[in-house]
Amino acid sequence: MRYRVPPPGADSLVAWPANFGMRFTIFCDVEEEFDWSRPLDRANRSTRALAALPEAHRRFAERGAGLTCMVDHPVAVDPAAVEALGRVAADPRSAIGAQLHPWVTPPFDEVVTPANSYAGNLPCALEAAKIDALTEALTAAFGARPLAYRAGRYGIGADTIALLAERGYRLDTSVRAGYDYRADGGPNFGGIGNAAYRVGGLVELPFSTVFSGSLRRRGAALHRIAARLPHGPGVLARTGLLNRVSLTPEDMPIAEALTAVSVAVEEGQRLLAFSFHSPSLVPGNTPYVRDATDLAAFHRWWDAMLGRLAQLGVDHASLTEILAAADQPPG
Repeated sequence: MRYRVPPPGADSLVAWPANFGMRFTIFCDVEEEFDWSRPLDRANRSTRALAALPEAHRRFAERGAGLTCMVDHPVAVDPAAVEALGRVAADPRSAIGAQLHPWVTPPFDEVVTPANSYAGNLPCALEAAKIDALTEALTAAFGARPLAYRAGRYGIGADTIALLAERGYRLDTSVRAGYDYRADGGPNFGGIGNAAYRVGGLVELPFSTVFSGSLRRRGAALHRIAARLPHGPGVLARTGLLNRVSLTPEDMPIAEALTAVSVAVEEGQRLLAFSFHSPSLVPGNTPYVRDATDLAAFHRWWDAMLGRLAQLGVDHASLTEILAAADQPPG
């Protein structure tokens, strides 16, 4: 199944109150380590990289930012990982959310395939059972039910929002603005922008994608056309006409990301959503941080980005602040 996420209507966009200002938030996909170049395997449940998370959090906290940790099942049932996360969650700017990797979350009733790695492709009852198993594990580990959810691999489906609403979730961040995963059996977010919106009783906060370059006003549509041509997006980016930038240090050069943030502020985007994966905190676990040099670059990326956000007057927003602001009347 290839699910196209319906674009929000104008009346469903979140109208942030004036006192919310312009803000940013950081999601960390807290998950097991596995070789990203190999097929997915239920046996990959190691969470050794979590030992590096408290120190990484300290670096963010010193710059006034917290982490919303989107935690998956192997982490939630590992006592050492839970202890490390508990130290992060003690910071009121940080929070624990849920991230569903279906291939390592019981019940294991499906065949492990690329298509089934997108939880929204599973039968509704099986997706619901996996959400329940993850929610219960996180509640047992941290003493409170999670309020924020992310489908691993951005694998949202037609049933996902209703399932989350039934279980008391308040925010979903499974949508990656402007991306299309149909080629791998996943969802299509081609019609979704960066603005938070309400759907099915939840706030949907997309992972931010910013278009820079002289043709950025036609960004999403033009990028879709270019993607049909050999090396089309790369040609547009190299010529300065159009560059699609996700707000992450993982495979996004800092110069391009800094430009993108400046564009987003100029365009008046009220809430920017950044993201990264916890295994990137230890070299050798992701394609983005292969060695100590890459790790140093990863930390420099964040130092430069947090510095630029401060210069632009863009403050951090915790999950609690985001939910509270979404409940306020605009003005």
